[in-house]
Amino acid sequence: MLSLNDRIRVFSAVGTVLQNLSEYEIEELTARAQSENSWFTPESVMLAKEGLQRYLNEEKLRHWIKELPAQPASVKKIGLVMAGNIPWVGFHDLLTVLISGQHALVKLSSQDSFLIRYIINIITELEPQFESYITVVDKLNTADAIIATGGDNTSRYFEYYFAKYPHIIRKNRTGVAVLSGSEPGSELRALGEDIFRYFGLGCRNVSKLFVPEQYDFEPLFQALQSYENVAHHHKYNNNYDYNKSIYLVNREPFLDTGFALFRQSDQLVSPISVIFYEPYQNEDELIQKLSAVEEKIQCVVAQQPMYTSHQNHVQFGQAQQPELWDYADGVNTLAFIQDVSKS
Repeated sequence: MLSLNDRIRVFSAVGTVLQNLSEYEIEELTARAQSENSWFTPESVMLAKEGLQRYLNEEKLRHWIKELPAQPASVKKIGLVMAGNIPWVGFHDLLTVLISGQHALVKLSSQDSFLIRYIINIITELEPQFESYITVVDKLNTADAIIATGGDNTSRYFEYYFAKYPHIIRKNRTGVAVLSGSEPGSELRALGEDIFRYFGLGCRNVSKLFVPEQYDFEPLFQALQSYENVAHHHKYNNNYDYNKSIYLVNREPFLDTGFALFRQSDQLVSPISVIFYEPYQNEDELIQKLSAVEEKIQCVVAQQPMYTSHQNHVQFGQAQQPELWDYADGVNTLAFIQDVSKS
């Protein structure tokens, strides 16, 4: 078994390999990713790659796993049901299993199989010993524990099917933003990253705004104009046209930037190309609203942390730049895997 220092060395080297890809390798990588999933534009793949590079460095890896034992209590098979909504979205789970010294049983998403296989190949080329710790599978019936990511409907299936295993089952979550009306243009422009990056498909994307009553949307809409190129993507534009036509037919009020629709709603997760907003009267009411839906919120974008039990506060423009220790759904997968290893 590789030592913990060797595991850290390998994953730090993975970050270096990604950073040093040639122009030809990048073109091939992005083209093949987009051929599998048309939402995975070259820009989206490159941004995801930069995100991996940011945390695949020795200093951050050591900080993240500082309480991890040098060797696991035992080696268990951890089944991973991966999502495919944004590029490499399942990599953090794979990394967590492998750096813990465990065996990863990987059930790939059909929407993101190429990129995950690509990075598995980098890992095993750098360190062939990892080949015996990574198995791509169709079924997870030999797993000792499960980490599964899906929507609310698939999570019910997962809860039933994997009930007998120690498990983490993730459901639909989304990002929200809290606006006060005093945000400078730079913060409103940065909010566009949180809304439109990956076309709004990520669980950390902002799909809902909480705004003061009588909020003036004009400064926000001016700040967001630089993101109008999202409408050049055919799938995004089809969603925009469809949702706009539904609202028009049903005579539902909405605001239109020409590439995104803003609609008042108490719902949390909006359709692609739509951003919901909900007014609040004061901070007490705002905190009540956030507390009522905190189990569905992945992160809160705001100038200041909201004083609720939901602590995943991020600054404007940072929703899609999580650190290694920013766990999905707030569940510490590193600690979960350690507990499984001890059982």
